[in-house]
Amino acid sequence: MKRVLFVVLLGLISHFNFAQNATGDWYGNLEVQPGMTLPLVLHITEADGTYGGTLDSPDQKAFGIPMTTVNYGNATLHIEITNMGITYNGVIDSDSSIKGTFKQGGQTFPLEFAREAVTVEAPNRPQEPKAPFPYKQEEVTFKNTAANATFSGTITLPKVVFKGKKKLPAVILISGSGPQDRNEELVGHKPFLVIADYLTRNGIAVLRYDDRGTAKSTGNFQGATSADFATDAQAAFDFLKNHPDIDASKIGFAGHSEGGLIAPMIAAKNKEVSFIALLAGVGQPGDELLMDQGYLIGKAQGMDEEMLRKNHIAQEMMFGIVKEYYGDTPKIKEELTTYLNNALDQNPEMIPEGGTKEDLMKREINTLTSDWFQYLLITDPRPTLEKVTCPVLAINGSLDLQVPSKKNLENIEKSVKKGGNTDVTTVEFPNLNHLFQTTTTGSPSEYAQLEETFSPDALKVLSDWIIEKTK
Repeated sequence: MKRVLFVVLLGLISHFNFAQNATGDWYGNLEVQPGMTLPLVLHITEADGTYGGTLDSPDQKAFGIPMTTVNYGNATLHIEITNMGITYNGVIDSDSSIKGTFKQGGQTFPLEFAREAVTVEAPNRPQEPKAPFPYKQEEVTFKNTAANATFSGTITLPKVVFKGKKKLPAVILISGSGPQDRNEELVGHKPFLVIADYLTRNGIAVLRYDDRGTAKSTGNFQGATSADFATDAQAAFDFLKNHPDIDASKIGFAGHSEGGLIAPMIAAKNKEVSFIALLAGVGQPGDELLMDQGYLIGKAQGMDEEMLRKNHIAQEMMFGIVKEYYGDTPKIKEELTTYLNNALDQNPEMIPEGGTKEDLMKREINTLTSDWFQYLLITDPRPTLEKVTCPVLAINGSLDLQVPSKKNLENIEKSVKKGGNTDVTTVEFPNLNHLFQTTTTGSPSEYAQLEETFSPDALKVLSDWIIEKTK
């Protein structure tokens, strides 16, 4: 749900065949959006005339990605990464730099590599808290035995507890889609760090943790679904309720985006959960959400109505195939291959510049047939929300293009009340995007450019509500 083009670099597998002066380490910074830079590192080796190496994407926690073909001659370097629709053309200058152009998905970016790492000025993030902190921090670990995963996290504990209370209310933060660290760091922002700092300063203990298989947590992220991630959050709850400083009867969840889909899954089953706060949480079926998201983001990026219409039809057809044959991945691949082959022959303009039909088909099919994506498409959160009996807060920004605000807030409120729970509060904040940043368009391309990490107004509403529900 919060996906940016550069994320696909995690899956890069290329084949390099460099001349001798290409060996060694090369450092580059790919500016994928204004103010948003992705460092990349090439490690090129040579043995008996055979060249190879690995690629690192440090900010994405991806290291040692094996390389595999490349054309090099007369100081000119041409790289193709066909499975991702990526090409790179560069010229090696005196063995000290490679100056070239990176292309993917119809977009072109200048990209230069050098022998030494190029420092990039850190973006200004004025809300990011700096030590010393007026609260206690604990590094903790806990296990999800069924998933064979050990989680690493941080608990922040207020030094001053609520008057008359011996133990603290607490909230567990659940991240959005994709492998996230405990700060939910993305495009230079650390929203969970900002949220944890604010809540803790207001008397609420906070547990945030690295997702399974991410940063310091072990386990396998690939192949896991939202239901699997719910068991991880439940493990965090089981751990926290035994903490000596925490009031076990006052523990809730705050989930962002996909985390707002996961929190109700836990609360519907575990009646010990004191409250749930859904930050851009989902209240509509997964396939419907993704079609709305595709339209809104495409429109913000300047796509004309005819192309938006064609994209919508294609999504509807492909999602329908996945839902019809859910769980039978070979059959889904077969049906998607047939559909996409015909659709792209009839609409060649949908193939990105510089790419091929085969490359686009492979990428789409790989995405649509992943366990995570299949589960999202068939998931309707409304029946689960009807089973939630604890207090519910749902907040969103009016300019959220990834989880449309009005529709999802209305669905959440209706579903919770339909189950007989009247303790539900919804708030739509004007001019906030999916990350709760103040903006003018809501486009994901703005996320990195904005200095604000999380709206102070939204932080106050979240904090005041948790305090009220845990008095």
